[in-house]
Amino acid sequence: MQIRRAGDRGYADHGWLRSFHTFSFADYYAPAHMGFRALRVINEDRVEGGRGFGTHPHRDMEIISYVLSGELQHRDSMGTGSTIRPGDVQRMSAGTGVTHSELNASADEPVHLLQIWLLPDERGYPPGYEQKHFTEQDRQGTLRLVASKDGREGSLTIHQDARLFAGLLAPGERVSHVLPQGRYAWLHVARGKVEVGGETLSAGDAAAFEKGGEIAITGADPSEILLFDLA
Repeated sequence: MQIRRAGDRGYADHGWLRSFHTFSFADYYAPAHMGFRALRVINEDRVEGGRGFGTHPHRDMEIISYVLSGELQHRDSMGTGSTIRPGDVQRMSAGTGVTHSELNASADEPVHLLQIWLLPDERGYPPGYEQKHFTEQDRQGTLRLVASKDGREGSLTIHQDARLFAGLLAPGERVSHVLPQGRYAWLHVARGKVEVGGETLSAGDAAAFEKGGEIAITGADPSEILLFDLA
């Protein structure tokens, strides 16, 4: 287990946007942290009311938005318009090219979200969009599959041999994931504090796992976690 502490991440303060970068992104360049397997970006963004990311292009990337608090308004060149709230998971496949905007849906309240990018297993997919809601009950005390290559168990479908799980943990609540030999895992603590492998991970901390076996995670505070199982 290799730990990536929250305080070691890149940070950018644009006034209207405060963003922590787990991996190299924009002006933050860290050669030792260019990504992990197909996982290329985890940005923790806080966007003030009435502001957001104006229309801009992407291609050949699987982009997942995960809102922790507030509401995010999405528009794209595929004609999709939606509002993303806590419990919603949004997947946009940029594929051959798409433009989109992500704006704070509130004029006054901030929105707090995770922006996640995964490299696709092939270039040139048609652009696509999907959004699903997973209730607190769906995620409490378990690792709920929210994205996968085949869309199993009602998860979103992504163009990569990866599985993304989301979980909510009360203090003392324990979940585990058996990582097969030859696969890799990345654990990101979105909120709260957890114990894993004899270490305490707090909000923004992450851990990489490069050997198969059981990953056991116990809540120390009320917590929200994301776990990536990667080829």
